[in-house]
Amino acid sequence: MKLSRLLRQVTYRVVKGTKDIEIRTLQCDSRMVGQGDVFVCIRGYETDGHRFLSEALERGAAAVVVQENCPGCGGKKQCCGYHMPEAKATVLSVADTRRALAAMAAAYYGYPARELTLIGITGTKGKTTTAYMIRHGLLLAGHRTGLIGTVQIDTGRRVFTCSNTTPESLQIQEYLREMADSGCDSAVLEVSSQALKLGRTAGICFAVGVFTNLGRDHISPGEHADMQEYLQCKRKLFFQCRTAVGNADDACLARIWGGTPCRKITYGMENIEGEMGTCRCVGGAPNIKMPDYRAFGAAYTDTERILGVRCRVDGRLKGELKLGMPGVFNLSNGLAAAAVLKEFQVPESVIFSALAEIRVPGRMEAVPSPGDCKILIDYAHNAMSLQQSLRTLRMYRPARLVAVFGCGGNRSKERRYTMGEIAGKYADFTIVTTDNPRYEPPGEILRDIECGIRRTDGAYLIIEDRQEAIGYAVRMREPGDVILIAGKGHETYQEIQGVRYPMDDRELVKRCTQISL
Repeated sequence: MKLSRLLRQVTYRVVKGTKDIEIRTLQCDSRMVGQGDVFVCIRGYETDGHRFLSEALERGAAAVVVQENCPGCGGKKQCCGYHMPEAKATVLSVADTRRALAAMAAAYYGYPARELTLIGITGTKGKTTTAYMIRHGLLLAGHRTGLIGTVQIDTGRRVFTCSNTTPESLQIQEYLREMADSGCDSAVLEVSSQALKLGRTAGICFAVGVFTNLGRDHISPGEHADMQEYLQCKRKLFFQCRTAVGNADDACLARIWGGTPCRKITYGMENIEGEMGTCRCVGGAPNIKMPDYRAFGAAYTDTERILGVRCRVDGRLKGELKLGMPGVFNLSNGLAAAAVLKEFQVPESVIFSALAEIRVPGRMEAVPSPGDCKILIDYAHNAMSLQQSLRTLRMYRPARLVAVFGCGGNRSKERRYTMGEIAGKYADFTIVTTDNPRYEPPGEILRDIECGIRRTDGAYLIIEDRQEAIGYAVRMREPGDVILIAGKGHETYQEIQGVRYPMDDRELVKRCTQISL
């Protein structure tokens, strides 16, 4: 197609060449560039696409899109094209290459978002669970619904995993095109704060945007500068949706929604005594009226070796909500999903059935275990999530609550201290082990976690090898115990020095339980 066709919604300046050329495809990774492609230079946290301009040109790029004031030009606006006099490629300059890429990708794939009804979910916690709940309800109601999220991407044509919760805009548009072409009528997307900050979903109109909650997380040099920036990034979603569904129990909701033009629907927990204290929907978020969907009368259930929870629902949906997953926080996720499904005219009986039977990989996932002992695998990999998971399991009154967890490398040290302190406070016994050490020595990470545990009187043991740690937890089990294996959840690898080695907590538990029989 013509390059000019990709630029219809982009403000640009032609530095060199012409926009009236034929191009083959669109790329943002120089390693993927081929003869006749357009290469868009985007800046990441660890590298800058402008550094790979020469490589892209050597590979045959017909055009490159650069950002004004890029580092290689010393802050000069007249950039890049003048530093490549030998290049025959067209050079275009834009104010923001990430937003340009989003617009160009949508044009390249024929604006697939316009052919689908899209639901976007943002929040510190609950995105994956809520996404799975919504999608399952839509599937039961007869919709063909795609999924883009942390655990997997399902385009209707293929199912695979992605390294980011929300991929780059170019990949998002490719996946949406696959969904539309495979017969999907809708799609559910987990929309991370990073994706919103970096414009990965720029230009996409969501039918419904969901806000689950906001907690202190992702504040670091490589993520967000502070809570204000974090909140502002989450807020962007609600300028891109027609209808918003929000958690009235979260005190940040009014700030998240303030000044946004979308129609608004709320959900909340009505005086429910839960693992995190008492949830009160009225007064949680300032200036938010009585929620449209309300849960009350929660009870913790333990049937057929499954820890669950149930409650009554009132407001725009009436009935009993039952979940085969533990925790009042999952009732909150269920309310969010129910509100979205109601917007899609899904019958109430289907909504309740879908929520009762859904299970989410790596999210308080029960795995088979011998004897009167329960083992759960959870993705809790930060302080907020670990505290919630442990306090939730405490509500089921286990004989002992055992935690097995670690912390990822190249992340905030404060997270390690806090997670160690939380484990020491809420678990009867903690086994500290590795969890994606990345480029850090595992021993240093474990010592940081230990510093946090030692702020408490909690009993603990350090076992660096994750398989050995899980094996020890299984061997030491007693009747009535609950073992929480936290941190990796759905992940099937261990990342060490840039290499991802196969490792799946489910398989480790299975192997260890067979050995221990």
